[in-house]
Amino acid sequence: MALLDQTNRYSDLSLKEKELIDGGNHVLCAYLMKPATGHGYLEAAAHFAAESSTGTNVEVSTTDEFTKGVDALVYEIDEAKELMKIAYPVDLFDRNIIDGRAMMVSFLTLTIGNNQGMGDIAYAKMLDFYVPPKYLRLFDGPAKDISDLWRILGRPVVNGGYISGTIIKPKLGLRPKPFAEAAYQFWLGGDFIKNDEPQGNQVFSPMRQTIPLVYDAMKRAMDETGEAKLFSANITADDHYEMLARGEFILESFGPDADKVAFLVDGYVGGPGMITTARRNFSNQYLHYHRAGHGAVTSPSAKRGYTAFVLAKMSRLQGASGIHVGTMGYGKMEGAADDKIIAYMIERDSCTGPFYHQEWLGMKPTTPIVSGGMNALRLPGFFENLGHGNVINTAGGGAYGHIDSPAAGAISLRQAYECWKAGADPIQWAKEHKEFARAFESFEHDSDKLFPGWREKLGVHK
Repeated sequence: MALLDQTNRYSDLSLKEKELIDGGNHVLCAYLMKPATGHGYLEAAAHFAAESSTGTNVEVSTTDEFTKGVDALVYEIDEAKELMKIAYPVDLFDRNIIDGRAMMVSFLTLTIGNNQGMGDIAYAKMLDFYVPPKYLRLFDGPAKDISDLWRILGRPVVNGGYISGTIIKPKLGLRPKPFAEAAYQFWLGGDFIKNDEPQGNQVFSPMRQTIPLVYDAMKRAMDETGEAKLFSANITADDHYEMLARGEFILESFGPDADKVAFLVDGYVGGPGMITTARRNFSNQYLHYHRAGHGAVTSPSAKRGYTAFVLAKMSRLQGASGIHVGTMGYGKMEGAADDKIIAYMIERDSCTGPFYHQEWLGMKPTTPIVSGGMNALRLPGFFENLGHGNVINTAGGGAYGHIDSPAAGAISLRQAYECWKAGADPIQWAKEHKEFARAFESFEHDSDKLFPGWREKLGVHK
């Protein structure tokens, strides 16, 4: 059966983007889109908009004039750039019956739902979206942000700076006592420890045994250093009630130091419902969004789904206090220096993305969490590119791979931030900061690449 040509109903190229934004009644989405062979660009785009809103493949008798008033409309195309922009009336999106709030599942169901699998679309990938004020106000946004962590750490609550963190390594396989000991060793020098994303309640490390030992390690480290410490505990689970049980057990275990606990949720694989469960039931805790699995759709090699930028922007709407943003080409994962726009969009109150400018209307910021192959040698360049150091950095190998100790690794990370902040030459800085200097010997491959001739300059001989 030939597809119904829905160009006239679901496209209007006379619409002006500025007027749509000024009107405040539409969510705007920009897509990379290519039609399948044999299909016209505007025709395929209009079918995409129809499937994303009120349409189907045939004319149906139940459509009335009101229905046509909430059609999604293609308002701009550039076939040469494979660019398509669609305006979605705000009224299309589902709302809670209990409080009238917006839900991310509805946004995703319409904007990247069935349209991803249509036969006349070779591929389509969301590159950016714009949320008007009336719709933005219906999202929860973060309950806590990095200023809450700075306050706990005794820092200024404005520009409180770099939070040195790590991930307990190995990723899996440690029993409760070695796990807690690994935490203690890092906390002697660092600020923040997170569960790695699969760590939870394995049979060899039951949560009810592990968490009390971690809290004991935290107390000992705080006593020894005189500094507050932070722990991000994984409460990810398929079931709403399991998440609540995990969260409540952890808070009970940490007792008077429960303010020092963040909750980590695997938000991509778990979905918006899992993020909202954590956001609404544990609003006193920092909500740590781990994006494990996102590369399935966000990778530059993937032509469907949405980008890492879009994922991060959605996380702020949902209420993530912090989300992993990659290392912008400075670590081991995919990424490039211009990925800093991801950080800017989630942490600023006003920011221009790849296609749209977004005003956040005072919604709390979402912290960029930098993870994946980072160590003290890579940090100065990272900070220089980003332009600030107000991030959480969870360096696994960068801490536990330090030649002296995890604590020394943590201290070297902090010294790398101070080096950048001072505008100092890293080689000269290393001469006066032992832990940073020993990072050169710990990560020789990076030393050779980033600082040629470092051995002679630092007097290090094999």
